[in-house]
Amino acid sequence: MAHHQALSAPPIAIGIGCRSGTSAANIVSLVQRTLAEARLDSADAKLFTIDTKRDEMGLIKAARLLAMPIRFLASDALAARAADAVTRSERIEALYNLPSVAETAALAGAGPGSRLLVPRVAAGAVTCAIALAAA
Repeated sequence: MAHHQALSAPPIAIGIGCRSGTSAANIVSLVQRTLAEARLDSADAKLFTIDTKRDEMGLIKAARLLAMPIRFLASDALAARAADAVTRSERIEALYNLPSVAETAALAGAGPGSRLLVPRVAAGAVTCAIALAAA
């Protein structure tokens, strides 16, 4: 019975935004703190961000340290969920034409009908948001 419950748990999508050169330690710290505060288990979690961050070593290393897969999504996939973001950053709008990389990446990663569970949380040069897939 417990095995069936684990399979039906909604996947957790963690959207990550960061400035270039951000350390893995800072990313790991914010992700772990955000998951703990939301009382979520990281077992079903995946990381998502914009594809322009594909070469960010801090992100790649953080995913490895967190033992979570990371997917780099095209900006149009993030833009498709922009209307569902609750946080707006003028800096991110100027750079990426998106309200929030973390929120839109989480929503896009969690799939159609997903909902934002934790709006953007920021710590220094890192942001993260958590979305849940539609049940």
